[in-house]
Amino acid sequence: MVIFLHGYGADGKDLLGLADPLAQHLPNTVFIAPDAPERSAMNPMGFQWFPIPWIDGSSEEEAEAGMRRAFEDLNAFIDRVMIEEDMIGEQVALIGFSQGTMIGLHVAPRRDEAFAGVVGFSGRLLAPETLADEVVVRPPVLLIHGDQDDVVPPQSLPEAAEVLEQAGWTEVYAHIMKGTAHGISPDGLSVALAFLRDRFGLT
Repeated sequence: MVIFLHGYGADGKDLLGLADPLAQHLPNTVFIAPDAPERSAMNPMGFQWFPIPWIDGSSEEEAEAGMRRAFEDLNAFIDRVMIEEDMIGEQVALIGFSQGTMIGLHVAPRRDEAFAGVVGFSGRLLAPETLADEVVVRPPVLLIHGDQDDVVPPQSLPEAAEVLEQAGWTEVYAHIMKGTAHGISPDGLSVALAFLRDRFGLT
């Protein structure tokens, strides 16, 4: 099972389109893309995992409260769909984009059971200072970022990789999408697919 976690102001359908090219090479895989729990303050048609003060004018307290709710909501959702689909952790991978990467990288290491892998496009690590003390499991992580990203700085990738490695990760991989802004390029998707095939034992 692959669970997509969309970015700020988008919705599940925004990433579910990636299922078509991936499904051809990931047989017998279920693709799920939930909507984040809150309506986006900036885009009423979209959703957000939590507020972002410098974008929507929310307070730091509102953002932190939103994060806590989002972590609980996502964990509850994952628990439910894993039961419904009769999956164990090693059969599940997360693919996040931007804010979806941020929440995915936060939730995955703090669960009791490790996922097969976590792919993070164009995101960063939330609360890096707490990771070493709170980590429970260390699923393999693939970080992918465009070198022209003007929304989440490309430097976020090496910063996240360094924190993960300092917290004991032995499998952290990275790919830079050349000439790519805040998005997902074909080469980035190909690298993600190769990672998933390897993690699901399909290579």
